[in-house]
Amino acid sequence: MNRSSISRVLTGVLIFQFGIGALLVLGDMRGNLSLPSFGPSAPQLTDPVRPGDQRRQFDPDRAMPNLDPIRDPGTLPPRLTLTETDTVGLVRLEGGISPGDAERIIGLMDQRTTPIDTLILQSPGGSVRDALVLGRALRSRDVTTRVLQGEYCFSACPYVFASGTTRQAEDGAAIGVHQHYFGESTILPAFVAVEDIQRGQGEVMAYLNNMGIDPLVMQHALTTPSDEIYVLLPEELETYRMVTPQD
Repeated sequence: MNRSSISRVLTGVLIFQFGIGALLVLGDMRGNLSLPSFGPSAPQLTDPVRPGDQRRQFDPDRAMPNLDPIRDPGTLPPRLTLTETDTVGLVRLEGGISPGDAERIIGLMDQRTTPIDTLILQSPGGSVRDALVLGRALRSRDVTTRVLQGEYCFSACPYVFASGTTRQAEDGAAIGVHQHYFGESTILPAFVAVEDIQRGQGEVMAYLNNMGIDPLVMQHALTTPSDEIYVLLPEELETYRMVTPQD
């Protein structure tokens, strides 16, 4: 290869890196990274999920449609919230996961006079780092996590769900994963930003393994753009040990 050819290759690599950097900056400004997708767009979130057809359009900033005609999931609170139920020890955790929510929710749990036995989750996701911190705190408390029929746990929420020593998903519950953005709120060189993403994905895989979940579930997250969601089938929840065997 002559010098002219080498120069063209290097120029192409630099352009590619700058392109990734630009996408990362745009993703940072939006709060997540959405890489361009090719081919037909995903079906709507309310469309039935079948094997091999599990990617759906997803926007966590929009009101979530009713996924189950039998049961209305209700309206999410404006922030991640612990809500008491009529059953002692049965608590709901609902809302988007924002930076700083882990510390706040852990503080609320520490103030409780009655420990949480079962945590019902419903969330479009959000901050992965907060989900992991909150998940580790929940595992230390030996709680059961559950997603109800017609309700959903998407994006970073499955990492909180993973923290349960017992994990339950009712028929008609929706648990889904996709790509995440791990960058800081600053403009970084492309290679540094990509390195940060790789480090974050490694942390997630180690976390899942520690929770007793097969990290291979991440193959679906890594191949699904952040403006889509991959909804796991009941048999996949069992295969990846996202749910625990029921007696």
